[in-house]
Amino acid sequence: MHDQQYILSVDQSTSTTKALLFDKEGNLVRRSDVPHRQIINELGWVEHDGEEILKNVFMAIRKVIEETAIEPEQILALSLSNQRETSIAWDKSTGKPAHNAIVWQCGRAADICKNKEGHATIIKKKTGLNLSPFFSAAKFAWFLEEVPLVQKLAENNSLILSTIDSFLLYHLSEEHVVLTEPSNASRTQLLNIHNLSWDEELCTLFGIRAGQLPAIVDSDAIFGHTTLGGLLTEPIPICGVLGDSQGALFAQGCTQEGMVKATYGTGSSIMMNIGSKPTVSKNLVTSIAWCSKGVPTYVLEGNINYTGATITWLVEDLKLLGSPQEAGKLAALANDSPDLYLVPAFSGLGAPYWKEQARASISGMSRTTGKNEIIRAAEESIAYQIADILFLMKKESGYPIDRVQVDGGPTKDAFLMQFQADIVRATVGVASLEELSGQGPAILAGKKLGFFSSERVFPGRVQSEYLPLLPAEKAESKYRGWLKAVHMTLSNA
Repeated sequence: MHDQQYILSVDQSTSTTKALLFDKEGNLVRRSDVPHRQIINELGWVEHDGEEILKNVFMAIRKVIEETAIEPEQILALSLSNQRETSIAWDKSTGKPAHNAIVWQCGRAADICKNKEGHATIIKKKTGLNLSPFFSAAKFAWFLEEVPLVQKLAENNSLILSTIDSFLLYHLSEEHVVLTEPSNASRTQLLNIHNLSWDEELCTLFGIRAGQLPAIVDSDAIFGHTTLGGLLTEPIPICGVLGDSQGALFAQGCTQEGMVKATYGTGSSIMMNIGSKPTVSKNLVTSIAWCSKGVPTYVLEGNINYTGATITWLVEDLKLLGSPQEAGKLAALANDSPDLYLVPAFSGLGAPYWKEQARASISGMSRTTGKNEIIRAAEESIAYQIADILFLMKKESGYPIDRVQVDGGPTKDAFLMQFQADIVRATVGVASLEELSGQGPAILAGKKLGFFSSERVFPGRVQSEYLPLLPAEKAESKYRGWLKAVHMTLSNA
């Protein structure tokens, strides 16, 4: 028996599968990444190959064990986080996919949603989500309408329609379980978030039978047992499963009502813990953060399409930057241009505006507007969009926001983080670890299995903090200018 034991967490994200090893003190010991293909056709449809992802999961697990030179027997449990809303149809008797997975950002099911607009109010009331092809239900309906093999499996009562967690759990577990948990289920647009069960009326609306969906258990349940693809002689428990954004919320230590986190990536997810009662908001979505002992914790969430992607646009398309890392440094050199705003509505505006037809705009340019000023406006647009969501959360929840926990690559940008603190008038705490999505379910598993050596191990570890420095009057004036620029962009849509 080895003294040192670990929890292995697999984080299956949109572009990469990561295997992460955490020790008893909650330290990340090692990480191994295996990227997978983004399959995009001429219509802009985005897919992933489920079998490639599955192969990569086992490859990442093997890599992390080999690179750490630990014995597989030192791993106590496996936990899992996954890209949300990405949908896959598969055969429950073999586990074989019937089609490539449809990725969360794929809009191919827009017409299916359009035909259901008359039901948008009841969908929102029951699921907390706005009717959208972004969520899984319309993607499942597309499989059933368009893919003959899916139709055949449905006829034979062998079809499973699920998010990525269930597909991986089936293949990882010796028992071949067909399970999911509420953080993922609440993103399908089929879960009644008030009673935590698949909603019969909504399933019928999208042409889905409840038996085609996985059973729902607690997020910290023992989902099954795994030998990690034959690496172990004795199976270990699979415990702790969360959607990636909820995983980051838990790892940030946002376990009390009113606590908030913002994840900065290509787009951004902003979440507020609202406790054990679901508040259904007009302009934000309500989801389940996690569920333990049958008791759900709810979140308000706002998603933004273009945050880090705006900086990528400056790098790849405008060639104003050599790399995203230069953005903050050059923005800091820019002249303060109080009327200059970039509204990055490249593919419409998400929460809280919900205007798909809107298109990007730059307003308030003068003769002295140069490269650095445009870069600064792009950086500031990220902070303004996150402020939009935070201010709305504050208004709708009644909770004050005096601190925001943040994570993701762009949080290394000091200019952006300082401006974020200035505009939201709150302390911004930057997480000390990048791998929060996978850390969340590992904490869940560790708590359930009594693994950690102290009660509070590593949630919310902070690397740096930013306090508001800009005078409140100036911050408010700048934000009013942003709202004016957004209004102008929306009026042209």
